[in-house]
Amino acid sequence: MTVGVALNASDAPNQVDATVQLAKEAAEFGVTSAWFGQTFGADSPQLAGIVGREVPGLQVGTSAIPVFGRHPLLVSSQAQTAQAATHGRYHLGLALGTKLLTETGFGLPFERPIARLREFLTALRQLTKTGTADFHGELLTATTPIPARVPGAENGVPLLVAAMGPQALRASGELADGILPYLAGPRALADHIVPALNAAAEAAGRPAPRIVALVPGVVTDDVDAVRAKAAENLAFYEQIPSYARVIELSGGRRAADLAVIGDEKTVEAEVRRYRDAGATEVVFSGTEIAGEGDRRRTWRLLGELAG
Repeated sequence: MTVGVALNASDAPNQVDATVQLAKEAAEFGVTSAWFGQTFGADSPQLAGIVGREVPGLQVGTSAIPVFGRHPLLVSSQAQTAQAATHGRYHLGLALGTKLLTETGFGLPFERPIARLREFLTALRQLTKTGTADFHGELLTATTPIPARVPGAENGVPLLVAAMGPQALRASGELADGILPYLAGPRALADHIVPALNAAAEAAGRPAPRIVALVPGVVTDDVDAVRAKAAENLAFYEQIPSYARVIELSGGRRAADLAVIGDEKTVEAEVRRYRDAGATEVVFSGTEIAGEGDRRRTWRLLGELAG
């Protein structure tokens, strides 16, 4: 089973240098993949390309780039370049984003997100597979009067979507290679997410998709204090309807209820619950929440589970 970690060095004096160092450490522990978020700071495909170049063998991915404020031609260039840099170890994650960040940050109306996602995926698939596109949708146009191929990325780029709602899951099953659910516990995965995704893929004649479950978690003995801190850090997601829904479907009341916090035995059992619920890969995020010692302790366990 592939087990990864999300890397966050945004507080370091040099984020790129610090991220590379963290990635090397993760690989030494046996962790198989490193993932990078996308906000308004560091460019995640560039970061993934650099890390993949510096740490041979480590799978790298972005989780996830919002489709609003981007264009398939530009994202294709980023993704193909990262794929060439890593010799096939790059995985591109896309997201709908949120109304707040889209409208406040980009000044764009957060309208028809599923339709935009479908058009984005359709155009991007053409570009990453062939280096060309001739797509004319209602919301997007992507054509290539000159080639858009990046030599070294001829085998394409895996396309994943941070999808959890019914419509996004249907679009992902039909058009993407898998999903990146976050704060979706084993119950939500087994009862709602995995069946809907697989059904959409099967109906479209596509292979069973990947389910890369992103899970906030850490191995620690100070469970109560760390969970209180996690509740504070994750409260933002409770204001977003899609996350509030999946938290409820997972049996939680708050986002922190989905955080996996405890000793090695507890965390290992939860990782196996995600696997049994249909996750093909598990990626832990927020492992730095309890300090360096517990982060390393967490990565050591994850490396053992990946072995």
